[in-house]
Amino acid sequence: MVPMDDGASPAPIDRSVLERMQSRFVASRMTESAAVVDDGKPHLRVDLSGAYYPSEISARLEIRWYRNDDFNVHYQEEQRDASWECRWDRHPNAHNSRDHFHPPPAASRDRAEDARWPPDHRDVGRLVFGRIEKRIETLWERR
Repeated sequence: MVPMDDGASPAPIDRSVLERMQSRFVASRMTESAAVVDDGKPHLRVDLSGAYYPSEISARLEIRWYRNDDFNVHYQEEQRDASWECRWDRHPNAHNSRDHFHPPPAASRDRAEDARWPPDHRDVGRLVFGRIEKRIETLWERR
């Protein structure tokens, strides 16, 4: 059994969903690379294209999708002297409802908000990319 607050699910990783997501991300111009990583906790790592971001900012996603449709989608930006991150989650936990969001800039557990996410991984992907596009617009507006 997985401890309730480690951000994981009691179910195993659904590798077939990660591979389908990888295929979709590879086809996107916003993606520099996408690969299923088996070291440590298996996940899909998506490096986003630097062409979409102001200089000196890099961004990536780390996605875990479980066979019971629990998931973690962790967005991380690295800037010259700071980081900015948020996380969309569905998993059992003691701090919020099963569906919840860890807002930026630190994605901390104590600021998590209850949320409601679509059941299908494709819809979750569209939701996440919509939010990332808004973030990119904000970054360019601040320049």
